[in-house]
Amino acid sequence: MPTRDLSQPLDDDVTVYPGDPSVERHPAATHEDDGYRVTELRFGSHAGTHVDAPSHTEPDGRTIDQFDVGQFAFDARLVDCSDTNAREPIRPADLPFGTEVSALDAEMLVVRTGWDEFWGTDRYYDHPYLSREAAAQCADLGLHVAFDALSPDPSPSQTDRTGRTESSVDAEPEGVPAHRELLGSERFVVENLRGLDDLPEEFELRAYPLALDRGDGSPVRAVAVW
Repeated sequence: MPTRDLSQPLDDDVTVYPGDPSVERHPAATHEDDGYRVTELRFGSHAGTHVDAPSHTEPDGRTIDQFDVGQFAFDARLVDCSDTNAREPIRPADLPFGTEVSALDAEMLVVRTGWDEFWGTDRYYDHPYLSREAAAQCADLGLHVAFDALSPDPSPSQTDRTGRTESSVDAEPEGVPAHRELLGSERFVVENLRGLDDLPEEFELRAYPLALDRGDGSPVRAVAVW
């Protein structure tokens, strides 16, 4: 049974959402001094490849620990949106809805933008995003959503949290409407996948979170199985 790791590494070069904690690793014990090795880790709950719980954006939303672990294995459908430009919305017409909707036998829509190519660079923040309407349609169909980009909403630049420039002012709606549509309907959002380019159209995505008490999200080891 073929498998592929779709996770970005949690190393010192992890791209994080502007304002989120960076990933830090420090030796807590060493072979030389202690006879064994332990590493102290510091990172945010949305570091690297991760899953968002509803409580990420919804004040009354459920946390990671309130879902059974089996709910994080998804029958997934891949959709290629790699022809979408920087900071351009992905609309319902770009997704496999319409006449195909009755045949869409999946629990999660995995959206390939190709933006994992820019991981670790400033361009990673200029990814395409889901329009509110596309996110709402996914939520209405009971679909979770996964992305090979930083967010299903527009991201601010690394240096300017507002992300407002003359060229992008119309491309960045206020707030996080795609997150609100999905998480508000208890649909998970998986972000920062990689390596989607030649996966089969249908596969299983396993994205198990850490057992974080009251977690609003968690890093995952995302694996495709087909």
